[in-house]
Amino acid sequence: MRKLGFAALVVLLGLATAQSGQALYGQYCASCHQANGQGLPGAFPPLAGYVPEILAKKDGRTYLLDVVLFGLQGQIKVKGQTYNGSMPAWGPQLKDDLIAAILNHITTAFGNKPPAGFKPYTADEVKKERARKLTPQKVYALRQTLKL
Repeated sequence: MRKLGFAALVVLLGLATAQSGQALYGQYCASCHQANGQGLPGAFPPLAGYVPEILAKKDGRTYLLDVVLFGLQGQIKVKGQTYNGSMPAWGPQLKDDLIAAILNHITTAFGNKPPAGFKPYTADEVKKERARKLTPQKVYALRQTLKL
């Protein structure tokens, strides 16, 4: 009986981990980018249909990670719509594994299809990038080099 209980617990923990990116997105991101990833025109850019465009760029993977870790400030254009707001830095509030879970969720949610060969973000990757300690303005400058 104890073995069955432990096995059930392992399965439940696995399901919770698989869903954590979605739950974290709902908690930290959906109020701006909306539950469906469509954003709010003129206020918050969409993630649906746009994250794959970012990931397709040479340094897009790192840029996307930097936006979540360090924030973004400056005027941007997404799908023909201009946005001039500020994305908060989630690095101070969220641990590396949680940021990786959110990034993995937005990569595959909302009908997004990651580029061929995409490997999920890892906590170690987030930890390494966190050491760069960028500002939102430096992340904006990185965006400019990607020509997004």
